[in-house]
Amino acid sequence: MSVKIKDLAKQLNLSVATISKALKDSHEISPETKQRVFDLAKKLNYTPNPYASSLRNRSSKTIAVVLPEVADSFFSLAINGIESVAHDKGYHVLIYLTHESFKREEAILKEFKSGRVDGILISVSGETYNSDHIKEVIAAGMPLVFFDRVCEDVETAKIITDDFESSYNATCHLLKAGCQKIAYLSTSAALSINNKRMEGYIQALSDNGIKNKDDIISCASDDDGNYQIIRDLLQKKDRPDGLIASVEKLTTPIYLACEDLRLSIPEKIKVVSFTNLPAAMILKPTLTTVTQPAFEMGKAAAVVLFKSLEKRNYNLKKEITIIPSVLTIRNSAT
Repeated sequence: MSVKIKDLAKQLNLSVATISKALKDSHEISPETKQRVFDLAKKLNYTPNPYASSLRNRSSKTIAVVLPEVADSFFSLAINGIESVAHDKGYHVLIYLTHESFKREEAILKEFKSGRVDGILISVSGETYNSDHIKEVIAAGMPLVFFDRVCEDVETAKIITDDFESSYNATCHLLKAGCQKIAYLSTSAALSINNKRMEGYIQALSDNGIKNKDDIISCASDDDGNYQIIRDLLQKKDRPDGLIASVEKLTTPIYLACEDLRLSIPEKIKVVSFTNLPAAMILKPTLTTVTQPAFEMGKAAAVVLFKSLEKRNYNLKKEITIIPSVLTIRNSAT
């Protein structure tokens, strides 16, 4: 078990502050006291924690980016936006992946309490129902900024897009294109972005006199599971004639299921997906997308975080930035 400053303080009957100053060879501490501290530190093999020191002094010159995954093109672009700012500021960026696991996310944030990084940018996992671990890090003095996936109950900066409006517009487009039964392919119920997109879908149907909430389909966490869910949906007698994929990873299972069932897109079924996938333009047919401003969101999140790092009294609670997404209509939904 590692020896800490408080262990030295207890044995020498001195305050933690005195021990800390003595170890730094402060002029405020007498030579005799310094020698006592040095001798005991050597005897117990005490090693200073550089990360704790860097947290107090904000000098690690490193920020953390906590993500659910990097396979999604949104997060790859967001990282580029973040690094464009961090590089100019002379900071390093450490990427941490939760793989959609709440426990991993919790463990990663707990590690940051040691002072490994100066600040955190985070997009939460699909399992994150509870935000206590995030609130604890903020309470400890660590600046933290959400982007894309946020916890609504945590008071800190949030960089988001217009998920409700984007989904509303996508649904309205499918209705105008002739769809009468549109299914929404949902992901984690814990994610506020999923719920807002779902709300936009429901509102668009309601405003057009349609009530078919039974067409909200809960998807799996893996491609094989999603393929089977989508295939089963499209084999139903009253199958949908329009699909909205709430996340990028649903695009491939949709196209594969349609191909295997010989359902032509867009003649038999029309498709819109929330994705920043560059290949959307070369898919057959080309994919209609809700494209999030990923690079811009990452860059904006980093800018806000560095404002907090450079101005000690900067109030992150007031920073809520909404950057609109774009509906790009291609052949899959015409």
